[in-house]
Amino acid sequence: MKIKPLISAMALSATALSVAALTATPALAAGKLTVSSPQDPGSWDPIDTFLINWASVATNIYDGLVYRGPDLKIVPALATSWEELDDGKRIRFHLRENVKFHDGEPFNAEAVKFTFERLLGDEGAKGPQRSNYVSIDKVEVIDDNTVDFHLKNTDPVLITKLAGYGAMIVPPKYIKEKGDEYFNSHPVGTGPFKFVSYKPKVGIQLEAFADHWGGAPKLSELDYRFISEPSTAVAELQAGRVDLVIPPTIPIGMIPTIEADPKLALVTTAGPTVYALRYNTRDGITADERVRKAMILGVDRDTIIKSILGGQAEPIASFQSALSFGYDPAMRPLPFDPAAAKKLLAEAGVKQGSAVQIDIRGNDATFNEVVQAVASYLGMIGINATIKPYETNVLLNDIIPQGKTGAMFQQSWGGWTFDYDNTAYSMYHSGEKWNPYDNDPKMDKLLESQRSITDRPKREKILQEIAHYAADRALEMPLYNLKAIYGINKRVKNFVPAPDNRLRLNEVTVD
Repeated sequence: MKIKPLISAMALSATALSVAALTATPALAAGKLTVSSPQDPGSWDPIDTFLINWASVATNIYDGLVYRGPDLKIVPALATSWEELDDGKRIRFHLRENVKFHDGEPFNAEAVKFTFERLLGDEGAKGPQRSNYVSIDKVEVIDDNTVDFHLKNTDPVLITKLAGYGAMIVPPKYIKEKGDEYFNSHPVGTGPFKFVSYKPKVGIQLEAFADHWGGAPKLSELDYRFISEPSTAVAELQAGRVDLVIPPTIPIGMIPTIEADPKLALVTTAGPTVYALRYNTRDGITADERVRKAMILGVDRDTIIKSILGGQAEPIASFQSALSFGYDPAMRPLPFDPAAAKKLLAEAGVKQGSAVQIDIRGNDATFNEVVQAVASYLGMIGINATIKPYETNVLLNDIIPQGKTGAMFQQSWGGWTFDYDNTAYSMYHSGEKWNPYDNDPKMDKLLESQRSITDRPKREKILQEIAHYAADRALEMPLYNLKAIYGINKRVKNFVPAPDNRLRLNEVTVD
């Protein structure tokens, strides 16, 4: 039996989840923070989403059994401790007592059981999160404050997954009474802020939940505005109508504007988000591996990083950042080699002037500049690239999953578990939402094999093999790992930037 230690006082302080506050009188919260977010996720149900912009808000509404803060350490949340039993096939969670949902409903073992049965059932099947938790066979209630997770097979990443997205604990009685559709737009959790109102495409308002188990937030209100146009978001920040602009909104070209404003500050941190142009490997000229490699060789990504991104990014050889478990530091990107690119295109029989379409998110100003540069480089090797912008939700929820893209399409990915499995399985396994084109039995076998391995070095080696195999097949054009860049009004205090945008704002104050 391996017992996970309780959170230390130091770690507790660092993640702002103070158990000591459980017995304290809730402080009177004061102050309103207005945050600009580039996207309305469309649903606030944890099982409906994969979007970072959902987590930027919902990390304040919901709690999971565990929590991962900006320091990337996993600490107790609704579970105070846990034990791995039966050689990792069963995990026992000891639950925090006297916790309430925002509607007054008590949190207990039945709520945990309901949450995961819903996630793994018919309702969860409608969303993108269920596949992350399929190692869970069933959740058994031992008593009101104890649950056992029985696993079909060991899952070395499960505890990390329980800190995010689909694993957020939801209220059984509320959902049964109100229904799933109502819950989508009227979320209830146990987090430090509770839902007030939501206007689709406009914003969502939250207020302090004074009875939060970790103590009352220091803000009275959180107001999120959905501002898709980056220049508008920065203008609102300058005007003082927005206090915080979250990534990836701020165009690199506007960084000097923010730095020159005495009221504002730029806060950056190394992040997990990587950018690539993924290929349609089924249709057209990009079905040929030689063409895909040629296109990579034909683009000078180092120059793009320097000239367009202002050095705020690092080149990548695989679709993951250096923060990812499974990253191979010895792996190198294909070099910029237009002559080699033209040779490969000739070998593949591609005619000069052959056309490809690149699908992108229309509201991402920085990436729009990047992809224009990519198109220009492709033109130099004889490929005529046209750019087609989409509204973000349309691209992500319709065009990509339904396999209706052009030859290339934008994919940015945060790797929210900081484990390459989450990225690679979603991108490369047959039948997954983000893999509408490829079906590779060898890749499927590699991906499946590492999921049951608890030996970290052995598993890391397989993940690195997956990265090399994906690169060998040129499944995407890896571009760069961008820093997380926040624009902030200096009146905001105690703000800690999160590498993955999952901001917990209960310790923030405003002057």
